[in-house]
Amino acid sequence: MKKCLLFLAFALFFGKLSAQEHISSFNSVSVTYNFHPKFYLFAEGQLRGIEDFSYPDYYEIKGGLGYKLTPNHKPFIGIGRYATYADRKLDKEEFRVWLQDVVDFKAGRVKFENRVRAEKSWFYEPQTDEVSDRIRLRYRLNLTVPLNSAKVEKGTIFANAYEEVFFVTTQEPLFARNRVYGGFGYQIDDHFGIASGYLWQREFALSGNKNVHFLYLALNITIDGSDEKEYGFPGAD
Repeated sequence: MKKCLLFLAFALFFGKLSAQEHISSFNSVSVTYNFHPKFYLFAEGQLRGIEDFSYPDYYEIKGGLGYKLTPNHKPFIGIGRYATYADRKLDKEEFRVWLQDVVDFKAGRVKFENRVRAEKSWFYEPQTDEVSDRIRLRYRLNLTVPLNSAKVEKGTIFANAYEEVFFVTTQEPLFARNRVYGGFGYQIDDHFGIASGYLWQREFALSGNKNVHFLYLALNITIDGSDEKEYGFPGAD
């Protein structure tokens, strides 16, 4: 009886999802280059198919410099370009700079990552020739659990989950977005790792709220010549 009720609940959920909303794509390739015991470079490219899973209508290219203040404390400065398309035409361009601070700690096998970020963005909408800007604050709690080893290393399968909240200080509503992610990853070798999962994104607006459901797929590349290699999985950012 319980199995029947569980099956019915899943059927109703996915029936509602298919009737009102759809799955979007979120594809990412990132490179982390640890060129110094204290400094590292990070770069990432993304393609998302928000309105149509198979047709990208959003992309971003970004990167920055991080500093390992301690092994568990890593400030970072970043810069990026972002573009959104509507009806296969460029709808909005964004130039963004940000500062972030990451502090993590471990409890057994579980790694807890706390990330705080402050962003400044400038927008241009070519269809209407409008310009605008935005200041946004973000906080993310990210959990990573290796499943077949004590830490993430070559050959490790791991589970990953996080929640992130977004606050916009220059417009209403203040609480602008909420993200929840769950998925799995595999560190293939010393350089390549893959991750995939489901990302739920809730957009808050005065005109009405919106849910976006992403299927996330990522390739993470690490370049590190040191003996003590560290594998970071940036997640759906």
